[in-house]
Amino acid sequence: MRASHTDRDRTVDVLKAAYAEGRLSREEYGQRFDAVYKAQTYGQLGQLVADLPAGPVPGTFGAAAGLPAAYGSMPMPMPMPLPMPLPPRRVNGMAITSLALGVLSLPTLGAAGLGAVATGHVAKAQIRARGDEGTGLATIGLVLGWLSVGGWVLLFLLAGFGVLD
Repeated sequence: MRASHTDRDRTVDVLKAAYAEGRLSREEYGQRFDAVYKAQTYGQLGQLVADLPAGPVPGTFGAAAGLPAAYGSMPMPMPMPLPMPLPPRRVNGMAITSLALGVLSLPTLGAAGLGAVATGHVAKAQIRARGDEGTGLATIGLVLGWLSVGGWVLLFLLAGFGVLD
């Protein structure tokens, strides 16, 4: 029976697996790979993988591997599909803003601390709602922002009691 493009692709997959497992040398893999695309029939494809653990197509496993005819109708085990990788979660922009404002507020105890606190709380809410990344960034921004706000409160209290006069 004539082989199709799909049959050739399956045979190449078997060869790739055998090469990755160390069952074939680089040269042998290259020779068999070239022969796959010259093969016209299932039998020719079967001969290329007869000495490997899996055959090229379901239903020809036993015959291609030289097993008795009783094994010729055994279906080839299908490979398990790999799970699809999850797309990377994006980092929340408000968390980055909170961190940046928090860092900017430290050297001067500037009003950027209030912005860091506000954007930090908004970022935490968005992260919970959307499942974004950036919880640590928002937390650091909040801490730095609250330190800045606390510094301002302490400065006003000390000035109010006349300690800074």
